[in-house]
Amino acid sequence: MIPYLTRVVVKSAITLFAIATLTFIATRLSGNPIDTFLGEGLTTEGRLELIRYFQLDGTLWQQYLAFLRGALSGEFGLSFVDRRPVTEVVGDRLWASGQLLLASVGLTVVLSIPLGIIAALYRKSWIGSAVMMVAFAGYAVPSFILAIIMILIFSYWLNWLPVVGNGSFLHFIMPTIAMSGVLIAALTRFTRNAMLDVLGQDFIRTARAKGLREARVVLRHGFSNAGVTVISVIGLQVAGLAAAGSVVVESIFSWPGIGQLLVNAALIRDYPVLQFGVIVVAVAVVIINAITDMSYALVDPRIRLARN
Repeated sequence: MIPYLTRVVVKSAITLFAIATLTFIATRLSGNPIDTFLGEGLTTEGRLELIRYFQLDGTLWQQYLAFLRGALSGEFGLSFVDRRPVTEVVGDRLWASGQLLLASVGLTVVLSIPLGIIAALYRKSWIGSAVMMVAFAGYAVPSFILAIIMILIFSYWLNWLPVVGNGSFLHFIMPTIAMSGVLIAALTRFTRNAMLDVLGQDFIRTARAKGLREARVVLRHGFSNAGVTVISVIGLQVAGLAAAGSVVVESIFSWPGIGQLLVNAALIRDYPVLQFGVIVVAVAVVIINAITDMSYALVDPRIRLARN
């Protein structure tokens, strides 16, 4: 297990280094940030002073080396707009995004897995067809369309739910549904397909011939063997949400999370905030993928024995 963990750490470090480098280059290619957030009323002397203050007077290579040195020492610079360390600026938004991510993933798992199992068990019935029709409909509707429809119905017409912020439980309802709508449809389909593959195996027929209860056959023998596929899909979905899935939803609902922060930082070319925010998201995605990979060994004993 130790060699495997070592490989995971090395691959993660290389991935993060590549992402940080590409982010640094991409932000510098977008233009001069001084022109964006200070406008045209800045004098020449004031402009030069700000360039020196934010260490933008060096060459691209010098700025890159300074960025790497700061990253290794835990200093990622000051925000051009807030004049605060970017670790504080991004840190203030992390928990809000984490709450929305956990709520969306929780809703996805709670609904998708039972619906997928039901669709597999009743695949020849109208129940299974109805579940798959809803899944296909949800899969076809983008998150921003679903968000706009819910805002029109539940906020504009009915005036039931708030739109902006995250001050109460009611604020979570529409953003959570908007983020998890496509995920619920996708995970339901994958769970159904995985269960269909397993339920047709010989050991399932043997378990039923032994007189085991149907619930035990389906959950203990069926779903446990389909767990690797389900975990893979959940890991990909969580990584996708952490990477970019919350950006659109947070912008629509003015959610005070890291997604909206990165959008604003990109628009005003706030390099330090954008760089550190992307690195934080990349770290989250790498950790999620590593946890997902290691979960395979816990779910499937064959993988654990092969690694040993």
